[in-house]
Amino acid sequence: MKVLGMVVLAGVLAFGGLAVAAEMEGKIQTVDTAGKEMVLDDGTKLTWSDDTKISVKGQEAKLEDLKEGAKVKASYEEKDGKNVLGTIDVTE
Repeated sequence: MKVLGMVVLAGVLAFGGLAVAAEMEGKIQTVDTAGKEMVLDDGTKLTWSDDTKISVKGQEAKLEDLKEGAKVKASYEEKDGKNVLGTIDVTE
């Protein structure tokens, strides 16, 4: 029983530091290219990094292609108190 407890504890410690990606959909309310942030219509603030993958209807795109009012699907991870985008796809 003691060994099982140690194995479980080791697993928790090993995986406890991993960030879990979340997904969401919404419409872009504002885009701040200088601040590398955008806000969705539900108030969620998302930040992008140099590693963020941007696409429009499945085609590779650039930051300048993100427009207010566009419907998007995004995946992000919380890092240092910010929701950092992994991917964002403009769907409409």
